[in-house]
Amino acid sequence: MTSRPPAGPAYRPLMGILFMCMAGSLLPMMNGLAKLMSQDYASEQVVWARTLSHLVFVLALFVPQRGWRILRTRRPGVQFLRSCMLITSTFLFFSAIKFVPIAKAASISFTAPLIVVLLSGPMLGEKVTLSRILAVLVGFGGVLVVIRPGFEVFQWASLLILGSASCYAVYQVLTRRVAGFDAPETSVVYSVLVGAVLMSLLVPFSWKTPESLTDALLLASLGVFGGLGHYCVARAMTYAPANFVSPFQYWQMIGSVAIGYLLFAEIPDAYTWLGAALIIGAGIYVGIWGGGRAPASPEPPPSREST
Repeated sequence: MTSRPPAGPAYRPLMGILFMCMAGSLLPMMNGLAKLMSQDYASEQVVWARTLSHLVFVLALFVPQRGWRILRTRRPGVQFLRSCMLITSTFLFFSAIKFVPIAKAASISFTAPLIVVLLSGPMLGEKVTLSRILAVLVGFGGVLVVIRPGFEVFQWASLLILGSASCYAVYQVLTRRVAGFDAPETSVVYSVLVGAVLMSLLVPFSWKTPESLTDALLLASLGVFGGLGHYCVARAMTYAPANFVSPFQYWQMIGSVAIGYLLFAEIPDAYTWLGAALIIGAGIYVGIWGGGRAPASPEPPPSREST
């Protein structure tokens, strides 16, 4: 059952659904452009463009309102580790996306909320019920259906996507831990701060000057799409309860299929659809019916921050 709607005019479930579906459309566009740019540019440069443009975007959005005090944090160690987890997740995802179809990558990345369930006990001290553990096992069974280890269609890069989802799950748990100490805006900035600095140090070793203005704009747009996707998720959560709108994050699967087809003529096979159905079903069960929601985040993910 979904939670009871909050009283007051702020409860606008249709707006919540709309913003969540917008996030599910924007983030596949980012992933598709990352895959497109990775054909001509090193992963380091694509990740650098994504993190730096995202940082510039959020600073331009929040600094005029809150000033540079937005950088003050009461948990610098946790914020640093959060940012390290997110940049690792992004780097693994963008490194793999050049080899893995977008819809398949999205399916595997949906395991992040399931991994959060496993981590919420040891890292947050939250109770994890047997039914939720069983749902997680079903979800991971879906991953095996998608990647099919031991078969000719297996792609090693799929394991990078799974590693990316694991790092993103740790990032979500750490976000939960820091939520009571720092403002969400501070966490949003720190989420990409370490990545932007680190990749700025590494990108000169793999730098390739953009071949055209179009390429430069596409690289710069990665962070804008990512930032807008995160913003749409946050807005969705303000209009309706998280366990009501969260299932609509799986609209990203449809967006991923559309972008994959339009940009690369990719069509998911039946195993990808079956595995995705198992993963998504497990995620919805864990989030709504599995004995309580997984840890929420003030900067909730769009099914993927992923990246």
